[in-house]
Amino acid sequence: GGEELRLVDNIDRSLHTVSQLFRSILDIYTLDNGKLEPQAEPVNLGALLRDVVKQNTEAARWAGVQLRLRPCEHWVNVNAGLLTTMVQNLVSNTLKYASGQPVLIGVRPRGKGLAIVIYDKGRGIAAEHLPDVFKEFYRVRHARDKDVEGLGLGLSIVKRISQLLNLDIQLDSRLGQGTRATIQRLESVAPGTETQRPAATQSRLQGLRVCLVEDDSNVLMATSTLLEKWGCEVESHSDGLNVTTECDIIIADFDLGPRISGSECIAAIREQRGWEVPAMIMTGHEIERIRSTLIHMNISILSKPVRPPELRTTLLELTKHFAREMG
Repeated sequence: GGEELRLVDNIDRSLHTVSQLFRSILDIYTLDNGKLEPQAEPVNLGALLRDVVKQNTEAARWAGVQLRLRPCEHWVNVNAGLLTTMVQNLVSNTLKYASGQPVLIGVRPRGKGLAIVIYDKGRGIAAEHLPDVFKEFYRVRHARDKDVEGLGLGLSIVKRISQLLNLDIQLDSRLGQGTRATIQRLESVAPGTETQRPAATQSRLQGLRVCLVEDDSNVLMATSTLLEKWGCEVESHSDGLNVTTECDIIIADFDLGPRISGSECIAAIREQRGWEVPAMIMTGHEIERIRSTLIHMNISILSKPVRPPELRTTLLELTKHFAREMG
C-alpha cells in the first residue's frame, strides 16, 4: 500500500544516509591517521573521467542534469583511486545543488601541469561561505535544502585527498550563476611516455586468477561480476573451509562464519600452495583492530562497503607483488 511504501522509502533513505556517514568517517579516519601512502602511476585522465561520468549517468538523469565531458587524451602521474574519489565527490555535489542545470567537466593546462575543471550553473555559493565549505559537516543552507541529501563531508574529504596527493583544490562561485571546482597541479606525463608505460589497468588485470571467498551471496555475486568485468578469472567460494586453488590472488571476507575466519582461510591456502600468495581482507569491523591482528601476515585490508576504485587500486598493487614473486 501507499503508506507502507512511503515508510519503507523513508527507512531506506535513512539507512542510506547512515551508510554514507560511516563511509565518509572511515575515509576521513584513513586519510588522517598518516598511514596511507598513495602510489602514483601513469593514468589516462580521459578514461578516468569517462568512468566517473558513466557511473553518474543514472543519478544525473534523476537530477535532470545534463552531464557533459569534454574529451581529452592526457596522461597524468597520480593515484587513480584517490583522484577518482575527488572527482566523484565534486560531481555528486553538482547533482545535488545544480539540479536541472547542465554540468561540464573538462581538462585545461595550468602552468606546468593540468587541471580538472567542473562547471555547473546551479544556485551558486555566497562569498562569505566559500572559506568554510571544506570544513567537516559544513553545509550552505537554502530554502529547499530539506529535499537535498548530504552530510557536509564530501568537500572535506576532497580537501584531505588534495593535500595527500599534493594537489590544489579551488572553488569559485557566484550566487545565481553557478560554481567552478578546479583540481590543479596534476603532473602531466611527457609526450611519448604513454607508449613506454606499463600495460593499461584493464590488461594488467586480464587473466588474473582471483580466489574470492565471501559467505554473503549478494556480495559474492556483485564482487565476482565486477572482477570479471575487469578481465579477472574468478573462482568463487561461499565457505572458507578446505579451499583448494591455483589462484594468483586471494580476496576474502574477514567474517566467514563460526568455523573459520578470512585470515585463517588465507593462511590455509598459503600453506597448501607453499608460498605467500598475495591476499586482501574485506571487513566491516574497525580496520585498525583488524590490521593489528594481521600485522605479521602481509595482508591488505579494505573497509566495507568497498568501492570499485579502491578495490582496483589494491588489486593492482597486489599484482606487482605477484609479479615480483614470480620473477
